[in-house]
Amino acid sequence: MQQPLAFRMRPNNIEDVLGQEHLVGVGKIIRRMVDAKRLASMILYGPPGTGKTSIASAIAGSTKYAFRILNAATDSKKDLEIVVEEAKMSGTVILLLDEVHRLNKIKQDYLLPHLENGRIILIGATTENPYISISPAIRSRVQIFEVKPLAPEDMRLGLERAIADEKNGLGKYSVQIADDVINHFANVTNGDIRSALNALELAVLSTQANEKGQVIITKAIAEECLQRKRLTHDKDGDAHYDVISALQKSIRGSDVNAALYYLAILMEAGEIVIACRRLLIIAYEDIGLGNPGATERTVAAVQAAEKVGLPEASIPLAYAVTELALSPKSNTSYRAFNAAMQDVRTGKGGPVPDHLKDSHYSGAAKLNRGVDYQYPHSFPGHWVKQQYLPNNLKNREYFQAEPTGKFEAALNQFYQNIRSK
Repeated sequence: MQQPLAFRMRPNNIEDVLGQEHLVGVGKIIRRMVDAKRLASMILYGPPGTGKTSIASAIAGSTKYAFRILNAATDSKKDLEIVVEEAKMSGTVILLLDEVHRLNKIKQDYLLPHLENGRIILIGATTENPYISISPAIRSRVQIFEVKPLAPEDMRLGLERAIADEKNGLGKYSVQIADDVINHFANVTNGDIRSALNALELAVLSTQANEKGQVIITKAIAEECLQRKRLTHDKDGDAHYDVISALQKSIRGSDVNAALYYLAILMEAGEIVIACRRLLIIAYEDIGLGNPGATERTVAAVQAAEKVGLPEASIPLAYAVTELALSPKSNTSYRAFNAAMQDVRTGKGGPVPDHLKDSHYSGAAKLNRGVDYQYPHSFPGHWVKQQYLPNNLKNREYFQAEPTGKFEAALNQFYQNIRSK
């Protein structure tokens, strides 16, 4: 069975790894391990198609150790036992364990002693943050390296190698492809060389050669084979939370262009629910009293988006994102509440003052409940001096305004007037 192009083009030595100079460049950590033939178990963490398996394959090829690939989710303990037996006979085996974050306790407990004695050099591959998803027992025995999405120039190099390679690549076809078409393959897959190579192979194999035997790959053919740009976004993975975080921080930082970009990623991924939820949080946490009208309009935009659904939902949400990003910012109410919550959680509170306690029952007056309460609406200006906080917190001030808009400035003026009385 013919393997996919991306599989066939995996490097056999460390010099042929695409990108990842921070790991495999001259003098960098993995290159130093290989050169010294002093390998340590490691976890390679990064988005799909960025070269985790390629690095493992190149390490094995450069050191001439036996190389085996298993999947932590689908392969059994018996499969691990076979690899260990091979290591006992040959000395050392490099084991690439894909989806290592899904390694269960039974397989983990079996594997650990073989990592410690060096019989197995584990190279775990995962798209999820290992500091969150990998058990401490595994983490304590491995080095953790982050693999980055490939830069366009590295993507282009990988594509050109595949076009020229007659043994493993597409060199036996007379492929004619313009620079801008190669750049399209290189740029629209967000650093995922696997997606780019497999789309290129589909383009070549599905395109009829002309009368000269040439397979001409046009921009239209490339777009059809790529279908759509692969998002660096997985709702179950680390990138999901990175995009949500970037959206909020861009709005908070008043960068409307970045905010719209991160919203576009969520919309393209179909994440309307999480986008709506996050925008509501941002509106109240980061804009708040700076522009209450924007908060109200964000609620309306979210309701509209939920009613119309995708793709039109992006229109009201983009409206909300734009206004929130360009609004005066205030986290006064957010900070004030957090300060109050801190007092509650650390036990600094006290009983409700008697005059504020519920008095709507028979016998309340005998318990001095609500007896001395003064009704503010009965006084000029609808205000009367009266204690509301518990005795041990009666002078505590949670509200600390830093007005950035007229609304909060007016609230702060009212608050200062009350304080002065």
